[in-house]
Amino acid sequence: MHETSRRGFLAGAGLIGAGVAGAGLGVFTPEPAEAHTRPDMEDLRFTLAVIPDTQYLFDADRGDPAPLAATLRWIQDRQADENIVFTAHLGDIVENAQAAELQAAGEVFKIFDKRRTPYSVLAGNHDINPNTTDQRGPSPYLEVFGPQRFRSLPTYRGATPDGYNTYHVFRAAGREWLVLALDWRPSDATLAWAKQVLKAHPRTPVILTTHDLVDADDAGKAELSGHGQRLWDGLIKDSDQIFLTLNGHFWPPGRTVLANAAGHDVHLHITNYQNRYYGGGAMIRLYHFDLARDTIDVETVSPWILGQDERNELEQREVELTDPANRFSVPIDFTARFAGFAPVAPRPPRGPGAVLTKGTLAYWRFDNPAGGAVPEGVRIQDLSGRGNHLERVTLPGSGPDALRWSAEHDGDQPAHGSVFFDGGKKPARGAYLRTIDGAPLNDATLANGYTIEAFVKLPDDVRGTNHAWMSILSRFGAGADAGKTGDDPAEPIATLSLSDGMALQWAMFPLNRDAMSTNWGHEMTAGEWFHVAVVNDGKHTTLYVDGAELLRNPSTPAKGVATSHEPWFVGAYHYDRIVEQAFYGWLGDLRIVDHALPPSRFMRA
Repeated sequence: MHETSRRGFLAGAGLIGAGVAGAGLGVFTPEPAEAHTRPDMEDLRFTLAVIPDTQYLFDADRGDPAPLAATLRWIQDRQADENIVFTAHLGDIVENAQAAELQAAGEVFKIFDKRRTPYSVLAGNHDINPNTTDQRGPSPYLEVFGPQRFRSLPTYRGATPDGYNTYHVFRAAGREWLVLALDWRPSDATLAWAKQVLKAHPRTPVILTTHDLVDADDAGKAELSGHGQRLWDGLIKDSDQIFLTLNGHFWPPGRTVLANAAGHDVHLHITNYQNRYYGGGAMIRLYHFDLARDTIDVETVSPWILGQDERNELEQREVELTDPANRFSVPIDFTARFAGFAPVAPRPPRGPGAVLTKGTLAYWRFDNPAGGAVPEGVRIQDLSGRGNHLERVTLPGSGPDALRWSAEHDGDQPAHGSVFFDGGKKPARGAYLRTIDGAPLNDATLANGYTIEAFVKLPDDVRGTNHAWMSILSRFGAGADAGKTGDDPAEPIATLSLSDGMALQWAMFPLNRDAMSTNWGHEMTAGEWFHVAVVNDGKHTTLYVDGAELLRNPSTPAKGVATSHEPWFVGAYHYDRIVEQAFYGWLGDLRIVDHALPPSRFMRA
């Protein structure tokens, strides 16, 4: 995030120069509600905002609610930009558990209440009588921050009978997540309640928030506190759904990772800034979950200081904390971590009918459960019904295993199978597939546009074993055979290839030009399946990987594909009519359609 965008919000929200109460516990008046864009609950990247101990901002006649007000308004304004789906306060809202302090803090939280912004709070030792458990009965804290406060929020789900513990469910990244907000000293009955909550949501990952759980040394290494050990033994250790815990109370910030009874990692974090300038100034932690990258990126910022027109020397140092204890990334394979309680069912195979869209010219799939070598003389059927069948061609000196059936497949692939090409060059070796003589595709010019799709996986050693410029799919015949004299007429008429760095390239001679038209993609990662699509709308060609449009697509019109009325090759590159190498890697389903398809209609969709 950029400072300018933060400051832009703060100026617009009236937090620079006016609009908030000054020092002391005077009456705080929230600003009028305005329409704000809500977060995207399906986006794989979302943010959890965390507010630790704000107690010095509400300390008898010594406090200042302005920093917390700035933080809450900043969160609201950034809900869409940062996809902030939930905010958790970690306790010690106030300093002395006084009714006036709690009422003043409650007034500030009306900023969230008025717009039904999802959040949770919990009692720290300064919010209640610290010598009691959650069975302490009525309190000023409960009057202000009891369950009645949260019932109108879309994420609130319930509380313990005593009212001091709540749980909340928010939706993000296309699934539900649960936040357990536990009291300073939850009773045994509360731990039993928490287990029942988890039992009622057996497939939901859980973030546990409480005030006292781990403490950290000056190096940021955390360990369980005495009370934290009780929570670990009595709840966390045997509850595999709890993968992240957040607490305040102690300082400095820190973190650790412990293995639970299932052998899975639990990340335990402490964050607290009350010892810093201005009692921490309602500084916040932002936990940016990125399920596409299997990472949580954590940053620590002060919206209140960002809103200052001029900053003193101390404020300059507190705008954003970038040391390793406050700005870091946590790698988590979410699918693997949640597999014990929420396994992701693999996408089942889909029959040909599911992908035989109108205009399909050829559709080949390689799901042969018998495995072994693809035999000589085999005919791989074109399931489009157009007669564009494939047959095996073995290069001299290569054996039957140069082309093998495989059970490997992309998770979104219609057929759960592939063929493995064990090819190479200098000399050319391996085997490939070609369309049969007389196949209609051999003559097709695709003048009205086309979509070519393939699922591909490269071996881990592909870069170290010299397979530069191998082809996934190519059209036999040199450019000269199709009457093309521009560029290098010995180049193949069309080839979907991988460069020496394994960057994708679609290079071909179109009908409307004498020179080649070339699309470039980025270098592909070995050891991972990907889906590639070449889409031409009759004028321009666009290259896609996993449904994402790539950069280097030419703007010069390219209509159709020239032809010498010869076969198409699957898994072979040729130059000047000589096959120089067979493919090295796995190829899954391949499809050719006679018009441009949007990504929503690709085989992976």
